[in-house]
Amino acid sequence: MNSVLVGIVVYILLQLLVGVYCSRKIASESDYLLAGRSLGVGMGSLSVFATWFGAETCIGAAGSVYENGLSGATVDPFGYTLCLVLMGLVFAAHLWRRNLTTLADLFLQRYSAGIQSFAVLLIAPTSIMWAAAQVRAFGQVLSSASGLEVDIAIAVAAVVVIVYTMYGGLLADVVTDAVQGIALIIGLLLLLVLVLEAGGGIDVAIARLDAEQLGFFGTSETSGLETLEQWAIPICGSVLSQELVARVLASRSPEAARRACVYGGLLYLAVGLIPVTLGLLGMQLLPGLNEPEQILPTLAQKYLHSFFYVVFAGALISAILSTVDSALLAASALLSHNLVVPLMRIQDEAAKVKIARMIVLASGIVAFALALNAGRVYTLVEEASAFGSAGIFTVVIFGLFTSFGGAFSAGVTLAAGMLTWIIGHHVLDLATPYLVSLSVALASYILVACWERARAGEMKLGLIAAWLREER
Repeated sequence: MNSVLVGIVVYILLQLLVGVYCSRKIASESDYLLAGRSLGVGMGSLSVFATWFGAETCIGAAGSVYENGLSGATVDPFGYTLCLVLMGLVFAAHLWRRNLTTLADLFLQRYSAGIQSFAVLLIAPTSIMWAAAQVRAFGQVLSSASGLEVDIAIAVAAVVVIVYTMYGGLLADVVTDAVQGIALIIGLLLLLVLVLEAGGGIDVAIARLDAEQLGFFGTSETSGLETLEQWAIPICGSVLSQELVARVLASRSPEAARRACVYGGLLYLAVGLIPVTLGLLGMQLLPGLNEPEQILPTLAQKYLHSFFYVVFAGALISAILSTVDSALLAASALLSHNLVVPLMRIQDEAAKVKIARMIVLASGIVAFALALNAGRVYTLVEEASAFGSAGIFTVVIFGLFTSFGGAFSAGVTLAAGMLTWIIGHHVLDLATPYLVSLSVALASYILVACWERARAGEMKLGLIAAWLREER
């Protein structure tokens, strides 16, 4: 395994060198956060695919399927595929035409500076939690390959991804996404072919599974609302994430943004079915694993020779690196561009880039702490998708497509969505806390916006009445 570890280290160093090289082309905040708004359809599609195809797909989804059967694939790849396609078909062109730098800019354009700041405080933590999921998965891969304790491996992983992200910016992220995406596809296909041979073919392996393990919508005990909850979190909770919005805003045209999301989503589905298949096969080939999230690395160790295991480990690391740098950049973009730079009234572009890099460092440290204390990768991913997103989703829908509602209705909705999720999930332990928070957010916006409109009408009538009295 020493030779395998050396191969992994070499692969990581090459990724770091690419990031440092691309950093030489960064001259402004737009270059660092949006790659100069230059992405075409090809690079955009690969970047969308590679960014979303992270730890939760390779490590988390395969482990979930291994543990729960096909119903464990609800979030990945099916839910997130719909999320990416929905962004392309519904939101991408409208967001691009707004000439934004981050999603939070929309809250400033449509509502107020206070609502923008509130939105940042809700969105940025989700990116850090998502980064933490990737760091934890990176630690799982290093631990599996090197024999290190998981906590030590997570610490090593955190240092690597923080340094990698600080230098590169979105331009390096996109360039390495192309290489990482290709390495990922090759590594997963290689493992799939060898595991299928060992298992006698997919037909034989699936025939050995219980019918309940092949149930797509869970067990018979799962209610319709609980099933809807499982789908709503990845779709409504992630479609407007800063990581995805950044790819849209970095595209060279609205059409390029739309097509990149749709094509990236379809590629995500095609490749995402491989970890699902491996999770199902792993039930028969490696039953009784204490750590279900180790199923992919364990299959690779068992069925791949050293050289091909290095290829596969590189593929897993590709998936993780391409996601974690996007998540840390997203948090940095929101906190630096929308909070620190306006507060300090900074005009110099070099200073803006420096602040963004420092916030990447701070965000990475927080992500490391979360990765150490989280029980599972899937736990972090679910929390990242659901925390505060019900209010964000609702406010963006109304703010982007209508003139209904103002700053007060937006603020109440953001607060109501967040508080309802926290209470429903962490205090009351509701079966469907996200659906409840989404419903409360929608109702809050409509009711408060109607009140705002009625109050504005009363004030208008009062002004008219006062004018008539003066005329008399």
